[in-house]
Amino acid sequence: MTKEGYEALEAEVKNLKNVRRIEVAKAIAEAREKGDLSENAEYHAAKEEQGHLEAKIAEMETKLASARIMDESKIDTSKVGILSKVEVLNKKMNKKMTFTIVSEAEANLKENKISSSSPIGAALMGKKVGDVATANTPAGAMQFEVLSIGI
Repeated sequence: MTKEGYEALEAEVKNLKNVRRIEVAKAIAEAREKGDLSENAEYHAAKEEQGHLEAKIAEMETKLASARIMDESKIDTSKVGILSKVEVLNKKMNKKMTFTIVSEAEANLKENKISSSSPIGAALMGKKVGDVATANTPAGAMQFEVLSIGI
C-alpha cells in the first residue's frame, strides 16, 4: 500500500470512530426516547446502521493491521509490479492507456488505479516493456502491449 493510501484509510477509520459512531449513538438515543422499542422502526434502523458501521470499522482496521507501506525508491521499474505506472497499448482499440497498479484497498478506476488482482492488473504483473499481456475480462479477452513502466 502507498503511504498516501495508508494515511487515507487511517483517516477514514478515525472519522468513522470519532464522528459516525457518535451520530449513530445519538440516533439510537433519540429513537429510544420515542417509546415502545418492539415497534420502533427508527430504533431498529439505527441499530442496524450501528452494526454495519462496526463491521466496516473492524474490516478497515484489519486492512490497516496487515498493510505494508511500499518504499517507492525500492521499486523495480524493469517489470510491472505494485505501484508501477504502466503505459499500455490496448491492441483491440488501438488506444494508449496508463494505469497505476495498486492494492485492492486503493483501487480507483476514476484515477486509473487498478488492483493487482483485477483481470488487467494480474495480466500485467511481471511483464516488461514490449511484452503483450492478455487479460480475460468480462468483456472478453483483451491484449495490452506494455509501452513503458515507471513510478
